Amino acid sequence: MKLPHLFAALFGLLVALPGAAQETRDEIFIAAREAFRNGDRLRLDNAAARIGNHELAAYVENYRLRMRMDDGNSASLRDFLARHDGTSVAERLRADWIRWLGKRSAWNEIEREYPLLQAPETDITCLQQQARLARGDRSVFDEADRLWLTLHEPPESCRPVLDALVAAQRLSVDDIWARARRQIELNRPGQARTTLDYLPDSQSPEGKSFELTIAGPQRQLATQSANWHGSRASRELAAIAIQRIAVNDPRAAAEELEKRQKRLDDTQREWAWGQIALQAARRHLPETLDWYARAGLSPLSDEAVQWKVRAALRAQDWGTVRDAIQGMPAELAGRPEWVYWLGRAYKAGGRSAEADALFARIAGQANFYGNLADEELGRSLMPPPRARALSPEELREANGNAGLRRALAFFRLDMRTEGVREWNWSLRGMNDRQLLSAAELARRQQIWDRAINTADRTKEEHDYALRFLAPYDEQVRPAARNQTLDDAWVYGLMRQESRFITNAKSSAGASGLMQLMPATAKWVAKKIGLRDYHHGRVNDTETNVLLGTSYMRLVMENLDNHPVLASAAYNAGPGRAKRWRADRPLEGAIYAETIPFSETRDYVKKVMSNAVYYSALFTGRPDSLKARLGTIAPASDRPMKDSDLP
Repeated sequence: MKLPHLFAALFGLLVALPGAAQETRDEIFIAAREAFRNGDRLRLDNAAARIGNHELAAYVENYRLRMRMDDGNSASLRDFLARHDGTSVAERLRADWIRWLGKRSAWNEIEREYPLLQAPETDITCLQQQARLARGDRSVFDEADRLWLTLHEPPESCRPVLDALVAAQRLSVDDIWARARRQIELNRPGQARTTLDYLPDSQSPEGKSFELTIAGPQRQLATQSANWHGSRASRELAAIAIQRIAVNDPRAAAEELEKRQKRLDDTQREWAWGQIALQAARRHLPETLDWYARAGLSPLSDEAVQWKVRAALRAQDWGTVRDAIQGMPAELAGRPEWVYWLGRAYKAGGRSAEADALFARIAGQANFYGNLADEELGRSLMPPPRARALSPEELREANGNAGLRRALAFFRLDMRTEGVREWNWSLRGMNDRQLLSAAELARRQQIWDRAINTADRTKEEHDYALRFLAPYDEQVRPAARNQTLDDAWVYGLMRQESRFITNAKSSAGASGLMQLMPATAKWVAKKIGLRDYHHGRVNDTETNVLLGTSYMRLVMENLDNHPVLASAAYNAGPGRAKRWRADRPLEGAIYAETIPFSETRDYVKKVMSNAVYYSALFTGRPDSLKARLGTIAPASDRPMKDSDLP
């Protein structure tokens, strides 16, 4: 065959094999992305010329425009934004352009572009506020007031706005110290130091005293004489020093505060007691509520008031539970957990009708507290009726959605972060039928996490078989049976751990469907006699499930065979799960709500609620979350069966 004919034949073969052509275009896209990252214009232009009608061609064009932003060709940018209006890639390009304009103080253009963003990030909003300040719009200060109260680690673009707020004398010395104390509570001492720079020179902490207070609070307090009566800055730093001590030892902090409280103002003293109480609540110390009482009527942060409720729950002090929740800001008190516990407090006080009204507000929600509220009202926990079957037209619409197709292309290229971002953006504005179609599309592509998360968004029509997918049935169900584990609980845990992504890897290094840490996987492999195990096998589905379910069984055996304790142990370690028990029997829901780690607290609630739905789907019968939660036995000094259980 002659050479030209050979080329023609090869080209025809390539056209006839769309998979091969697609693979080639995928490689071109990856080359374009790498060229952009490396700042290689020539290679990027070459890739752009060859990308054709690839699903991600718009991203390649976006890369070229971002690389050429310094050329000042705004016409090309506007053309791209017009052609791709409403897409994720256009949103990101417009945001990057506004950031570029901000560096050049192009305030008029920023004001023109900002309203076209659909979901501006905080730094972009602050650039728009800078633009308004530049033309003398003082209404910005009302928005900046909210920034001051809520944004405790502001991006750099927000600092000029806060500077202007202070320069306009909208803030008092009290406001500055209040913000700094809140930043200290959030363990952001660097941000607190920046806040204190707004104080008048005559009222600022002296020299390096702030830094020394943060680094060595005990030492700083020891330098104060017994008859010390210092400046406001000195008194504030004394309160901050006590807070820093409380983080590690609330009792030691309480002793220090007892010695000094008469020399502190009410605000400083009550804040310090509130901080000691907060740290004590996280450690389940018996003095917690007494220390909260000593905080008086001083406003507590959202975190501190929530821990006051949790401490009262463990103490079964329903009056304090009621009063603390009723004193919360409305938005916080409206969260399902506090609606539920306020209802329980009313019920404990004999106010059953008011309690039922609160339970009714959250009943029906497919979450931990929605489940508990349903049971308080005597309702069975079952998935709602399944939505009618999707039509071929609905499925074709989902398959033809350009945003979803871009997301699928990212998933195909193992670029999960970009794929998730594009997928979630594409769901904006979808109705229930469109969401279910998109979820089904993800299921068919075995992108389990997007199928679950998408089905989770429906409001009226639901498909809980999509919300609670149960893939890898041939591996998971037999493994659960072999370990005499409830398969609904196993699936509930896996759904929360990995959303069934086999190659999932956490920031801490956990891997696979059951998110096993390397040391844990190695320990379990040795414990069960798994030969030839090495960490390279951990993402193998069968191996991962074997090790994960074996660990679940071992944890159960070491923690009273209680799934709440075992769930907490799976996430935070068995030693912590055991330590978090009380000195008396504790309702399982209270144990879950008072877990000190927010990640583990959320995890346990979701695992247990998941298990209820999986059980109902597997058996066709109602389940009870309350029965699953049960009662947590009192703490015991008895060692665990496996003392080296990781």
